[in-house]
Amino acid sequence: MSDDPTSDVRLLAPAQVGEVLGVSVDEVMALVHEGRLRGLRVGAPARWRIDAASVGDYLDDQAEEARRMALWRQSQTASFPELWGGSIVRHPD
Repeated sequence: MSDDPTSDVRLLAPAQVGEVLGVSVDEVMALVHEGRLRGLRVGAPARWRIDAASVGDYLDDQAEEARRMALWRQSQTASFPELWGGSIVRHPD
């Protein structure tokens, strides 16, 4: 086993990442520039490559964000008894 910290890094071309994510190469590059995907320029002439692990991390982040949004939307439509697990008890006047 190599002591090189980059030995397990798998690099993908932006087009490959776009295919996985279902977006254009321009959108992939925007995600790199925003810091949401880890990319670097390698070779001569320099070409962009994306760390495959960052694609997995991005997908995990997107899934978590979708989960939180679904819970938020659910909480906006739920009644108080549904939120607190009880029922409304009405007392006769």
